[in-house]
Amino acid sequence: MKLYPILIQLLSLPVVALAFAPPTHVFLAASSSRTSQHVLSMAGGEGGEAEWVKALQDAAGGTTPGKFEEEMKMKGLLGPNKGMGNPKINANSRLIAWLETEGDVYLSESSTWGEAPHPMAISTETVDEITNESSGRGLLARRSINDGDELLKIPMDLCITRKSARKALGKDALQNGINEYLAIACQLIHEKYVLGEESFYAPYMGVLPEVEEVNPTFTWKDEELDFLQGSPVVAATRSLQMKLKREYDDLLGGEDGLIAKFPDRFPKEHFTYENWVWAFTMLFSRAIRLRNLQVGERLAMVPYADLINHSAFSQAFIDARESGDWLFKDGTEEVILYADRGYRQMEQIYISYGQKSNAELLLLYGFALERNPYNSVDVTVSIAPRTAAVAAANEGVEVDPLAQQKIDFLAAVGRDQTVDFPCYADRYPVEMLEYLRLMMMTEEDTIGKDLADFDFTRTISPANEAAVLQSVVEAVNYQLDLYPQTEEDDANIIKDKGLFRLLTYNQRMAVRHRRNEKRLLKRTLAALEKQIRNKGLDVDGLKRAEGSTLGDVLKGETRKQKTALEDRLEKMGLPVDLK
Repeated sequence: MKLYPILIQLLSLPVVALAFAPPTHVFLAASSSRTSQHVLSMAGGEGGEAEWVKALQDAAGGTTPGKFEEEMKMKGLLGPNKGMGNPKINANSRLIAWLETEGDVYLSESSTWGEAPHPMAISTETVDEITNESSGRGLLARRSINDGDELLKIPMDLCITRKSARKALGKDALQNGINEYLAIACQLIHEKYVLGEESFYAPYMGVLPEVEEVNPTFTWKDEELDFLQGSPVVAATRSLQMKLKREYDDLLGGEDGLIAKFPDRFPKEHFTYENWVWAFTMLFSRAIRLRNLQVGERLAMVPYADLINHSAFSQAFIDARESGDWLFKDGTEEVILYADRGYRQMEQIYISYGQKSNAELLLLYGFALERNPYNSVDVTVSIAPRTAAVAAANEGVEVDPLAQQKIDFLAAVGRDQTVDFPCYADRYPVEMLEYLRLMMMTEEDTIGKDLADFDFTRTISPANEAAVLQSVVEAVNYQLDLYPQTEEDDANIIKDKGLFRLLTYNQRMAVRHRRNEKRLLKRTLAALEKQIRNKGLDVDGLKRAEGSTLGDVLKGETRKQKTALEDRLEKMGLPVDLK
């Protein structure tokens, strides 16, 4: 091995770190400008071998091989018995070996020529920092990580996609244009249950959890769903359950399904509905939508990357790019992730699954967050236009002269008469206000003008806005009345830790979730009542629009009223906001 010429050449460079140790411990500091500056400052000292070794260890995270895993054992992050005899440890090791062998993925804790130590390690046990509930496997920082550091690279060839599913099961069975979820679900069943240990993906299948380890609500038993009574997530759960069964019957289980057409590739003993539910549990909780592929957006199961848990406060997203450096590209693609902030050693790494409410997280991922800035509760708003038929069928209901116009307007913009809108702790969507402003219009507002002449993104009139906000109050109160327990009841259950621990994981999740929904709805009510007061809408005799389409600026609002000129320009197709 001609090492000395290489060392001489390196010594001529301004920024390097050398260690006269076996080649596996040589680290090129030029890959990190921050590390390079540190090494240069070290070189200004005594210059002994100890300083070079320390510089190398700092560049590698200050650890020696195996030390981090020992720390994980001490902290209980390798499961029971400190990982001894733990099948999850063996599965993790097998996955890592497979990634390194089949994908040339560098996951070693040691540095080598041109490769920094891999910054993460798999923990078999992670817990929610607030609720102390188990959150399964996760990835921890093996060393200190800086904002912008590259965390992982996984070749697309190791991912499971619609393309790989059609290749594995035949393009005659999974035809062009098949839904990505359906295709990948079929391959997951094929790899795990049909091929088993003979599958190329067997090491990856070995770390995928069982349904009971994920627990999305569409897999819950009826008695567990009863704990969510009153919550909108129950209706969403029932709808998803019916959809999954319908998709299974249409694609696989029916008379013309793939099980009947291709029994050798889709054996009925493996392509069961139970395994179908497992496959979709994996898809909903782990599949990643890659948006920057050469062929466009694609859904993929990405080994190793899908071990990272979710934080609503993370700004890190997994995506794809063409492989190679800035100068040389080889035409292949890889999945990539960069750190969105700094991490301390042993700290859990997080990514964002997207801006998801707790209802969506519980439905698809099996968990909910105590602190979720994107949490919302769907509130149903349904105002039936008072047509002559409705008035005749309901004593005391007067006919709305604008009823048919409202029906036609809703049809023209693609809206139903019953709409679900998400309400947040301190706000609600503009679309809900637009819908309600339309439905609360009276003849005193229009004075013969067509509804299409009005801009429902703006306040129509004080009287109209008061009716709108009051209808939201009524909708929120109606939603609160659907829960059989009060928020105080839920708080007392959670407070009694001994009793609370007697509940199952799903039941505990349900109690926390329904309590948080009620708290959010109460905050929404408080915000609405404050808004009504601040805008001066809590008095009688509020004026109507009286045919004016310019909108109205209420007390406390900062936006300016639309001028008549702006109104005319908009009608001419020239939307201009004049200052």
